Amino acid sequence: MAKKHKLWFDKELAEMLADKILVEKADFNKKSFVKSIDSQVNMLELKARIEVFADELHQYLSANYEQAMPVLMKILGPENEEETGMFTNFYWIMPIAFYVEKYGLNHFDLSMEAIREVTKRNTSEYAIRPYLEQYPDKTLKMMKKWSKDKNFHVRRLSCEGVRPRLPWAKKLDQFIENPAPILPILENLKDDKSKYVQKSVANCINDIVKDNRAVAENLIESWRENAGKERKWIIKHSLRKLLKAGDAWAIEMIV
Repeated sequence: MAKKHKLWFDKELAEMLADKILVEKADFNKKSFVKSIDSQVNMLELKARIEVFADELHQYLSANYEQAMPVLMKILGPENEEETGMFTNFYWIMPIAFYVEKYGLNHFDLSMEAIREVTKRNTSEYAIRPYLEQYPDKTLKMMKKWSKDKNFHVRRLSCEGVRPRLPWAKKLDQFIENPAPILPILENLKDDKSKYVQKSVANCINDIVKDNRAVAENLIESWRENAGKERKWIIKHSLRKLLKAGDAWAIEMIV
């Protein structure tokens, strides 16, 4: 039987993280770090386990975020060149993403670069959301820039991170009320060659349909002219629930 995902975040992972950190910071207290994590995580679920790791990184690495982040960035290792594997080969980076999410809000520029680097290996779709709430204009400007990044993981983040109803994440009420600010990002990605990115764009539109159908309809109708195979796939996938329900407008959009 495969090991449950939450069980990956255990004493063994604490030891692995500590060993990686020790290469960059020789005075890191591995013994106390591992002992503290092991004493807390056993009865916890996945998210709570990851938060424990983030909290202990904050305590044992350095309470000074600006000093801690360079160390964590150095241990990230090679980028993930595949569209899969973020939750298997790179699962151990999730506590670093949570660390940025929880402790980095007062260091916008440093955290944006960290989020970009983390998402090349694992994902920062959750870590970015507090920044969208606290710094909506600056963060959206950055994510629009990321929508043109050469790295497909970064392009995907630009869309996945702004999803109004991202599963297992807090809803972004500002985009549920008015999704207009995220439409320029979708425009930049409507012909993306990466299926990974295409799925994210379609899922984002699917979120918009739930609360702002008229906005989604206008967007999709504007995309139909001169649509290539990538854009056609996005349109069809974004309307999958309406198509399943036999919605006449949705059916017309894919004909």
